[in-house]
Amino acid sequence: MSTLDIVLLAVAAGLVLLVLGGTVIARRRQEARDDRLRARLAAANEALAAAHAADNGWDRALLEQAVREAHGGEIEALHLVQVVDRPGKDADEAVFRVVAAGGHASEVRLGREGDRWTPRP
Repeated sequence: MSTLDIVLLAVAAGLVLLVLGGTVIARRRQEARDDRLRARLAAANEALAAAHAADNGWDRALLEQAVREAHGGEIEALHLVQVVDRPGKDADEAVFRVVAAGGHASEVRLGREGDRWTPRP
């Protein structure tokens, strides 16, 4: 094997390592961006749902109390994720994402019966 062959092999190996390293770094950056984007989209969705509920005159405290009663366990966070405003008061629905102790998340759907909010399947 000549000196030129050894130099070409070393350059080729270096290029392969650079490409692989660049690919790994680009993938990690994209995953970090995706996580930030998902968090920003969830926050925007929650703000939109809260604004819609407030616009309809729904009392957030009553909604949260109904969610806490329906869930029954310890709650770390409540996120209003959807407001369903159909014609007629009794057709209204609110959907919360409940983060329980330990980080377990579940969904609670509330329906309106007069001035009360009750769990719906």
